[in-house]
Amino acid sequence: MSTKYVLDAADRRRLLASPAGWIACGFGSGLVPKAQGTAGSLAALVPWLLLRGLPLSVWLSIIVLSFALGVWACDVAGRRIGVDDHRSLVWDEFVGQWVALLPALWAPWWAVIPGFVLFRLFDVAKPPPIGWFDRRVKGGLGVMLDDLIAGIFAAVVLRIVLSFV
Repeated sequence: MSTKYVLDAADRRRLLASPAGWIACGFGSGLVPKAQGTAGSLAALVPWLLLRGLPLSVWLSIIVLSFALGVWACDVAGRRIGVDDHRSLVWDEFVGQWVALLPALWAPWWAVIPGFVLFRLFDVAKPPPIGWFDRRVKGGLGVMLDDLIAGIFAAVVLRIVLSFV
């Protein structure tokens, strides 16, 4: 598969021509020219804030279903543009960010800020085992899995931080 960094107009059209592409690109948030992961994580805050009051059981259901949807969408979109885990595929950021913010469901509004920062740090730095999964698991599952784990790491640290506040 190609490792091209920038999508050309034809790639963008191929992505946005299918529901899988729209989902994988985070409804367009992954198509910004730079910092696509950060843009996807920021875009993920909108539905999280709108749905913040939902019970934990509903959030866990949303995360599981969104993860499965992301495996499919990112796999289809990656094959469409010929890049397994292109930067524009940011649905993994949505799911990872939602996992990272689970402890913030019961915290003051400002807990979103450290939750966002922690998720981005774990997603970018990819400490073990996140980096191991990122390098070895391919396709839609590979796109989604490392961010899920980064979200879990961020949620654990956020929970610890919030316990001291």
